[in-house]
Amino acid sequence: MAKRKIEGLGPDGLPGSDTILETLKSSSEALPTRELARMFSLKGPQRTALREKLRELQDAGTIERVQGRRWRVTAELPPVAVLEVTGVDDDGDLKVRPVNHSSDGPAPQIEVRRPPRSMPAPGLGDRFVARLSPRGDNRYTATPLRATESKSESVVGRFRTSDDGGRITPLERGRRGDFLVAAGENAAAEDGDLVVVEVLPARRLGLPQARVIENIGAGDAPGAISRIAIHRAGIPDHFPDAIVDEAETAKPPILGKRTDLRDLPLVTIDGADARDFDDAVFAEPDESANNQGGWHLVVAIADVAEYVRPGSPLDREAFRRGNSVYFPDRVVPMLPEALSNGLCSLRPDEDRACLAADLWIGKDGKLRKHRFRRALMRSVARLTYEQVQAARDAGNDPIAPGHLDNLYGAFASLAAARSARGSLELELPERKVVLDDEGTVTNIAPVSRFDSHKLIEEFMIAANVAAARELKRLRQPVMFRIHDEPSIEKLEDLRDMLAGFGVKLTRGKSMRPKDFNGILARVRGEPHERTVNEIILRSQMQAQYNPDNAGHFGLGLQDYAHFTSPIRRYADLLVHRALILGLQLGDGGLDDSEAGRFTEIGEHISKTERRAVSAERDANDRYTAAFLEARLGQSFSGTVRGATRAGLFVSIDDNGAEGFVPASRLPGGRPRFDMNTRVLKTEHGGQYRMGDSVEIRIAEADGLSGSAIFDLMDAGMPARPKGPKKHRKSSRKRPDKRHKKRR
Repeated sequence: MAKRKIEGLGPDGLPGSDTILETLKSSSEALPTRELARMFSLKGPQRTALREKLRELQDAGTIERVQGRRWRVTAELPPVAVLEVTGVDDDGDLKVRPVNHSSDGPAPQIEVRRPPRSMPAPGLGDRFVARLSPRGDNRYTATPLRATESKSESVVGRFRTSDDGGRITPLERGRRGDFLVAAGENAAAEDGDLVVVEVLPARRLGLPQARVIENIGAGDAPGAISRIAIHRAGIPDHFPDAIVDEAETAKPPILGKRTDLRDLPLVTIDGADARDFDDAVFAEPDESANNQGGWHLVVAIADVAEYVRPGSPLDREAFRRGNSVYFPDRVVPMLPEALSNGLCSLRPDEDRACLAADLWIGKDGKLRKHRFRRALMRSVARLTYEQVQAARDAGNDPIAPGHLDNLYGAFASLAAARSARGSLELELPERKVVLDDEGTVTNIAPVSRFDSHKLIEEFMIAANVAAARELKRLRQPVMFRIHDEPSIEKLEDLRDMLAGFGVKLTRGKSMRPKDFNGILARVRGEPHERTVNEIILRSQMQAQYNPDNAGHFGLGLQDYAHFTSPIRRYADLLVHRALILGLQLGDGGLDDSEAGRFTEIGEHISKTERRAVSAERDANDRYTAAFLEARLGQSFSGTVRGATRAGLFVSIDDNGAEGFVPASRLPGGRPRFDMNTRVLKTEHGGQYRMGDSVEIRIAEADGLSGSAIFDLMDAGMPARPKGPKKHRKSSRKRPDKRHKKRR
């Protein structure tokens, strides 16, 4: 076939910038680098030169990268757009967002000018048409032209009775002002109840009005905090009766054509408070002559595809939820309890359907070969991480002599392979909200991380890699778990922030996980160790589900898919179905309608995952504020986690609880924020920046709203002397903490 003639190619055969832009503009979707290279008939060194041109255009802000490694022309706002008011900042200026802006990049920063006299001042939730003037760097000035129809908005708040009907106090930080609820619009809510309200169109005078659309219970009842987080995030927390009935009619598995693994001593190892067990493991030395010192692992995963068939009501509900969501007092599961805690939970001494991955790894921890089987298993024990670690330390074995030795031997090989490939090794503390029987927060306790945790993690990673490779071999659709490398913009921000700690990064240089690990090793044991870990975490891209494989940067892996938790993640269920179809393992495999929608499905379950993470964080923040509410007036040592024009974010060193110090409450006079150095400076010479140690007193806290206000007990760090980039240690004593790694 004759090649199509490409216009706009230079003497070197490479496309010019204008040609690349026109090509991207003419495409209905973002294009990967390899597709652009194919279109321009580029090979070898020319493809390298194309990648350089694309990076130059990205640096200039002309194009942007989306969906992993795809390129498109940078989304720009039109000259006239509809804006919606989302809030008010501490200076009284409106916060707005474009109604139809769908860019995957950072949200534009818009400064709103005063509206004309003929137009009422816009308030929260209002929409208006504005003329936008670009100011560079994704910043705009908006000149309001006219008001437009505002959308209805729902808010979670606390109801208070009043003579004229009632008042709603929003339970969202940064949201100011009550709503008025007219008599008859309160849905029988009583004083102190938590309610979901619909915000009504704004009036010119008086309080904004709202209508109660759902009463979610008393504000002082156990579980109120998690209910707030669930409703704010819009997480479905009630299964329709038909879905529950379908789950409860599921039948226990029979052997049939399955492989019988019931004599294999598989064990589950989970947290002490785990309610569902979806993975079981076994290890033994590989007796093959060509794999001396290697291991044979079996990772058995609950066969959810046996019970949740494509297109069924159960499947549609699982897809809608996307994943389970975990709160300190409850779980909002992806599947009804009859499955999630019943037939799909690998309980000891009960026959369970599973999809088993046989993994053969070398002494060096590399995956030599793999096999997937649909099987029937029977777990011999339900173990906890603490039990396994205690038995290992004591030299005991709760199952049989050598059983734990084999598990830890295989783990040692996998851990060595992880270290060799240079996966990102962040050390961040993980803390758990501890509740009593009444639902009251009694502690914010650190979570211990043992080798037993890492053992299960490495086994699961190995199984996930095998699943991705097997599906590629079978030419089946793969829902990859991808994690792209940090963007140039994120690396530049990281460089600026690390400079304040004496860590120098070369400008414009890409970084690999081992480069980040080198930085972490340099600051290990230093007072700012945790802060540097947090800064590096913030520089990373967000992981997502996508059928286009961009690899997993953090783990240092090219092929990676989630296979090991189909009870709580829809992505894993898709991987199971694809394996069942590709290997012809019976019913319940992927159907044609699913295979053709993998991109759409990936976007949806990535959103539900982000929704779950946001809700879990929201609940933990509120529980933390409730913990501080019982300790008003007490003083603690803390660390500045962020500095802004509005004030400081500070975490308490002992328990990680966070609060805010408003700029107006800082000692030392009116503060000024330096955008370049990210330092908040007072008139009397005090300075506050990320990583500084401070003493705070709890001034205000409210668990339901999740807000905590601290008073600062000192006047800030003295100005830091100028000089060489070498880190200068403060005269202040800071706690030397080693924090646990969070994957």
